[in-house]
Amino acid sequence: MGGLAHYLEEDGLATTQISLIRLHSEKTRPPRALWVPFELGRPLGPPNDAPFQRRVLMAVLELLGAESGPLLVDYPEEAAKATEDEMEGWVCPINLSPPAPNGDGETRQHEIESEMKSLWPWYDLAMENRSSSNLGASGLTLDQARDVVLSFAKGEPSEAPVPGVSTAEGLRLAVDDIKAFYVDAATAQPGNASGRDIQDWFWRETAFAGLLQRLRKKLMASTDEELAEAGEWFLVPSSHWLEESYYR
Repeated sequence: MGGLAHYLEEDGLATTQISLIRLHSEKTRPPRALWVPFELGRPLGPPNDAPFQRRVLMAVLELLGAESGPLLVDYPEEAAKATEDEMEGWVCPINLSPPAPNGDGETRQHEIESEMKSLWPWYDLAMENRSSSNLGASGLTLDQARDVVLSFAKGEPSEAPVPGVSTAEGLRLAVDDIKAFYVDAATAQPGNASGRDIQDWFWRETAFAGLLQRLRKKLMASTDEELAEAGEWFLVPSSHWLEESYYR
């Protein structure tokens, strides 16, 4: 949206926007943007809080008063924390073994396969309750998507894993599908988990997240510019970047 805003401004249309990832806005330098410290998917803050959401909307509209930019303003209010009643009862959907910090490609493949197998009952339950899934971005089966990601981790990347898109884009779509599988499985656990709870569980406690952290470092060093960019920006959200020593 930041890039599109520049074209609209050239045609004389003033623009303003909400930014959930500050670093992206710093890179694209939109004419006017309000960065909000809320979890992804909630650009106006917590649901069912109309006064709070109205304040956010008014703050982003007020930026239209600035004649020129780029302008990036931080929203001053934090979203309200979940109450004790809202937090009570949610636990990680399955007790997973801590991600192994070392191990060869075969060891890691077995670890990922075992972890995903243990999550299938929870995913099936989520589909029974919701009758819809977030999977499908890549057009691959889940096993195929997993194998694509593992091929990059082993240093033997699948060429053009998704028809009609580049190798880097195919990898990103495969990663998105597997992330969606984990998130869908987590939502089946009884309780009132927030999106942030589920994301923290995924990035801190799953072997697949550990694989993505290692893969990010590997791809950033790639001579292929598109793969390097995918590794730096599209596999792991900046809120969960880890030091290289954490996942070796």
